[in-house]
Amino acid sequence: MQLLPKLLVLACLLFSSLAQAAVDPALLKPLAGDDPEARLAAVGQLAALATPEAARVLLALQAETLYATPRGDVLIVEGDGAQAYDPATGKTAATPDGIDGVMVNNRLRGVVEGALSGLKLLAPERGERLAAAQQLQKAVSPAQVPLIRKALAQETDPEIKPLLQVLIASANLHAPDSAVRRQAVQDLAASSDARLLSPLQAMLDKGPDGKPGEPDEAVRIAAVDTIGQIKGRVQRTEFVGNIFYGLSLGSVLLLAALGLAITFGLMGIINMAHGELLMIGAYTTYLCQLFFRSYLPGMQDWYLVAALPAAFLVAGAVGVLLERTVIRWLYGRPLETLLATWGISLILMQLVRTIFGAQNVEVANPAWMSGGVTVLGSLVLPYNRIAIIAFAMLVVVAVWLILNKTRLGLFVRAVTQNRRMADCVGVATGKVDMLTFGLGSGIAGLGGVALSQLGNVGPDLGQSYIVDSFMVVVLGGVGQLAGTVIAALGLGEVNKFLEPVAGAVLAKIAILVFIIIFIQRRPQGLFAMKGRSVE
Repeated sequence: MQLLPKLLVLACLLFSSLAQAAVDPALLKPLAGDDPEARLAAVGQLAALATPEAARVLLALQAETLYATPRGDVLIVEGDGAQAYDPATGKTAATPDGIDGVMVNNRLRGVVEGALSGLKLLAPERGERLAAAQQLQKAVSPAQVPLIRKALAQETDPEIKPLLQVLIASANLHAPDSAVRRQAVQDLAASSDARLLSPLQAMLDKGPDGKPGEPDEAVRIAAVDTIGQIKGRVQRTEFVGNIFYGLSLGSVLLLAALGLAITFGLMGIINMAHGELLMIGAYTTYLCQLFFRSYLPGMQDWYLVAALPAAFLVAGAVGVLLERTVIRWLYGRPLETLLATWGISLILMQLVRTIFGAQNVEVANPAWMSGGVTVLGSLVLPYNRIAIIAFAMLVVVAVWLILNKTRLGLFVRAVTQNRRMADCVGVATGKVDMLTFGLGSGIAGLGGVALSQLGNVGPDLGQSYIVDSFMVVVLGGVGQLAGTVIAALGLGEVNKFLEPVAGAVLAKIAILVFIIIFIQRRPQGLFAMKGRSVE
C-alpha cells in the first residue's frame, strides 16, 4: 500500500503530456467478470490507452486494491478504505457496501506487469524506453500490439525503433489471422536474436495430437526459412564473439605471462611468486582508486591513468628487493629457486591478507570503460576488454623497444647469450640481473592493473594465472617475445572455441595435453633461442 502512491506519481509523470479522461466502463467490466481470457484482453486494451487513468487501474490491479461492486462496476479503494475512486467517472465517493476484491492470479499478474512495462515505452527518457523495449522482449502478447504501435509511431531513436518492430512481429506470431502470422514470421527473418528461435520452432514442433503448433502450411514454410536465416546470423555472431573474447583472453594471458617471459625466459628464474606480483599490481590499482575517491573525487575516472605507473613501480620495486635479497644467491640452481619463490608467494599472500583482509575488494571500471559497443545486431563488445587488448599490444611494443633499442636491452641480450663474455667486457651483470628482474616484475604489475578491470581483486588472484603463464612461455619458446605473443593469443582463441563444445574443464585439459605432446616433439617451443647461457 505504501508503494502504490509512488507508482501512481510515476505513471502521472510519464503521461503528463496526454489528456486525462475517464476509462470506458466497457473496458473495465471484464475485470470484474469470471472469464480469464476477457480479463487478459481488458488489461491489454487498458495498456493501449496509455492514459494516467488507465495506468492507475493497472497499478491498482497489481497492488490488489481493485474492487468490484455487485453490479459489476470497478472501483479503486485506497488508504483506510473509506473512500473509493471510480475510474469510469473520475469521481471519488464513500466506499459502498458489498464490494469484493478483484482476484489476481499469477497469469493475470504477469500480464499486468508486462502492460505496466509497456507503458514506459512512451516515457520521455530514452533510457526508460530502451529498458522497457528490452524487458518486453522476454514476453510480449498480442494484446500489447496497439500500445507498441503507438510507441513506434512517435519513436525517433534508431536503436529503439527496430526493437519495437521486432516486438510487434513477435506478438503477431500468436495472432488469429494466418496472414498476419506469416507476415510476422517474415518480418523476423532480418533479426539476429536467438530468443526468437524458440517461438518459431514451436510452430513446427508437433504436439501430443501429432499436429504441428502452426496449422497453416504457408506459415510453417516461412518459419523454416526464417529459422535458417536467424541461425546463420547467430552462428556468424557467435563466431565473431568467440574471436573477440578469445583475443581478450589471450591478451590477459599475454599480460600475465610477459613479465614471466623475461624473468624465466631470459634469466632462467622459475619464479613461483610471479602471480603475487600480478596481485600487487591489482592492489596498487585498488589503492589508487581509494586515493582518488578520498582526495580527488572530481577526477575519479582517471585513477587508472595514475595506477599504471604506480603499479609498475611498486611491483618492480618488490621484484628488485626479491632479486637482491634472495634470488641473486640462487642463479643456476632452478630447484632451490622454485622452492624459495614458492615460499615468497605464500608470504606475500599472507601479508596482503593481513593488510587488506581475506575478502575480495572491488575495483570499479572508470566511466569511460563502462558499457560496450554493439555490432552485428546483438553482439556487445565491452569497452574494458577492448581497452585491455589495446593495452596488451602497447605493452608488447614497449617491451620490444626496451629489449632491442635501449642500452639495457643490449646488456640483457648480451648477458643472456654469454654471461662470462659480457662480464669480461665490463658489463655489470649483477646490476643487469637486478634491472631485468625488476622490469619483468613491473610488467607483471601492469598485468595486475588489467586484471583488476575484469573482476574483483583478492589475495589469491595470482594463483589463477601462474600455471597458464608458464604454459604460454614454454609453448612460445623460452626467451622469445614473439613466441610468447603467439602462444598467448593462440591459447586464448583455442580455449574460447573449445569451451562451447567440451566445457571449461575439458577445454583446459585438452589444451594441457596438447602442450605436453607439443613440448615432447619440440622441446624448444615455437621459437628456439640461440646461444643462451646462464652461467
